[in-house]
Amino acid sequence: MAKRKIEVFTSGCPVCDPVVKLVKKTICPSCEVVIYDLNAGCATNECRDKAKKYGITRVPSVAVNGKLLDCCKIGSVSEKELQEAGVGSA
Repeated sequence: MAKRKIEVFTSGCPVCDPVVKLVKKTICPSCEVVIYDLNAGCATNECRDKAKKYGITRVPSVAVNGKLLDCCKIGSVSEKELQEAGVGSA
């Protein structure tokens, strides 16, 4: 089975830490997690390009397999939304 790619977009601040911890708690062996600090950026600018592509307007935000979770468009990240996106299921 292919790995599920979970991308977490943060601003590198303490407000984003609970979502990072929630994602790490929820994942399974079939999940690959990438944490992007949009404030610090990244060497290739990939993180900011992806944020723009996904339509991210707030942080923290989570995308699973290239799709921004609905909760990130209107509210905060929830464990229920992560599980509905397949995070944590092998």
